[in-house]
Amino acid sequence: MSNEPTVAEMIAGSLARHGVEILFAQSLPSMVALSAEDLNIRQFAYRTETAGAAMADGFARLSGRVGVVMAQNGPAATLLVPGLAEALKSSIPIVALVQDVNRPQADRNAFQELDHIGLFQPVSKWVRRVTEPDRAIDYLDMAFAVAASGRPGPAVLLLPADVLLERVKPPSARHAALGTYPLDRSIADPQRIAEAADLLAKARHPLVVAGGGVHLSGAAAEVAALQANAHLPVMTTVMGKGAVDETHPLSLGVAGYNLGHMAPARDLRPLIEQADVVLLIGTRTNQNGTDSWALYPDGAKYIHIDVDPAEVGRNYEALRLVGDAKLTLAALLEQLRGRRSPDAGVARAIADARAKHAEEIAPLMQSNASPVHPVRMMADLQQVLTPDAIVVADASYSTLWVACYLKALRSGMRFITPRGLAGLGWGLPLAIGAKMAQPQSPVICLVGDGGFAHVWSELETAHRMQAKIVLTVLNNGVLAYQKDAEDVKFNRHTSACYFTPVDHAQIARVCGCRGVRVERPSEYLPALREALAANETTVIDVITDPQAYPPITFFDETLERVRAERNK
Repeated sequence: MSNEPTVAEMIAGSLARHGVEILFAQSLPSMVALSAEDLNIRQFAYRTETAGAAMADGFARLSGRVGVVMAQNGPAATLLVPGLAEALKSSIPIVALVQDVNRPQADRNAFQELDHIGLFQPVSKWVRRVTEPDRAIDYLDMAFAVAASGRPGPAVLLLPADVLLERVKPPSARHAALGTYPLDRSIADPQRIAEAADLLAKARHPLVVAGGGVHLSGAAAEVAALQANAHLPVMTTVMGKGAVDETHPLSLGVAGYNLGHMAPARDLRPLIEQADVVLLIGTRTNQNGTDSWALYPDGAKYIHIDVDPAEVGRNYEALRLVGDAKLTLAALLEQLRGRRSPDAGVARAIADARAKHAEEIAPLMQSNASPVHPVRMMADLQQVLTPDAIVVADASYSTLWVACYLKALRSGMRFITPRGLAGLGWGLPLAIGAKMAQPQSPVICLVGDGGFAHVWSELETAHRMQAKIVLTVLNNGVLAYQKDAEDVKFNRHTSACYFTPVDHAQIARVCGCRGVRVERPSEYLPALREALAANETTVIDVITDPQAYPPITFFDETLERVRAERNK
């Protein structure tokens, strides 16, 4: 027998070289999984590929390393698509290793054969199929380089099963570790940085908008320094939440499509609309982040920092600062040093808006009504948050309750939401991946009953793999966002919006986790504290008010009018 390694063994060795310590996989491609386990690379076995991709996503967001997910060909591969699509839109680096049929069987209707290249092209930055065994490591290194460089995103490598068994002479020794991101940092044009500094120095009403790219770049400290030393007010998008300490006097909180009645930033809208210079950092200026492109002022001058040149100027013509946010902000701050003085009027306006909102929202935060109102839950949840806590929310209302009513306690605190495509069911697997990335940090996850139903099975994964999280289910028996949006748009909603009652605490118990049912507001805070102190995953199933909805601008007045007319 030849002493030369198999392709699978060489791939496993290269994964180790890139710093990979965990694979989100379910045994396939088997030879890669076996070879990786021989090198003490842990296989984290998911139950469904969609959840596995989301776990790799959550892991990548919190670890600063490329997430690696593996899957079988055919139906398993198709289930990776939603997770990779979210990662592509959210700029999360993932390498997907997907088994393919044996090369001689291609185009012969082999078992579970599919056009995987066509399948993955729309949801990845790069996709290749290994056909020559001696090129396997070339392609693997390319996959990591593509995923982690520029604007991060997924790369897919297709591995025919017979290629993995081939024995080949190892390529020349390689030492490069490509598994962290940003892999390459570039700085924007110095002349344009100087122009940006001049604009900000002279601005009467400057505003900074921090997006998710701040976290991808690890630039939260630079944003905080800009806020503190250049005295610039900062608001964030939902994905940028945590870029700054939200208790800072110049923090506006999260603004976008969440400026309806009872919104924390509602009374700060005039500060946004009067801005004459707006610095956009790592944001796609998408529909939700800009309240359907109606929030930012038309007459302002824009400066846009982003690593992706296609995003700069996409929706707002801007001074182009194409480069890494961390390096570019550091250079910008140096140019601004000593050129701006504190504006007591801005700090006072923010303080007044906070005080007004606190008074307005107090009845809900102190409410003892049953079913439980989510705002009361957020008030209790804030009490147990620590600066190192990681908060994960599923899509839909869960995201907005967290974005609006929890405060980041430090610059760089992480709040993770699936905002790329905002698909339901991402909360639990994102939280599991985040826990594997930062096992010492408490991970708190908030999901709705609609989204949680997509991924109940992964509770068994969390129990089996000892990934302890604290998960709260907003159990209101209704697909709330869908129902309320239909009411606003059409003055009626479909029958599909309602569920039969489900005991999620019981589901947790049969999966080996702790399960707690909460029906009264006074029960939630003690349940949270017990769950955080426990050594296992806990599901807190809270019976919540089906009429409650977050402060979505689009719903303002209309939803209440529709409800009033229906109740006549």
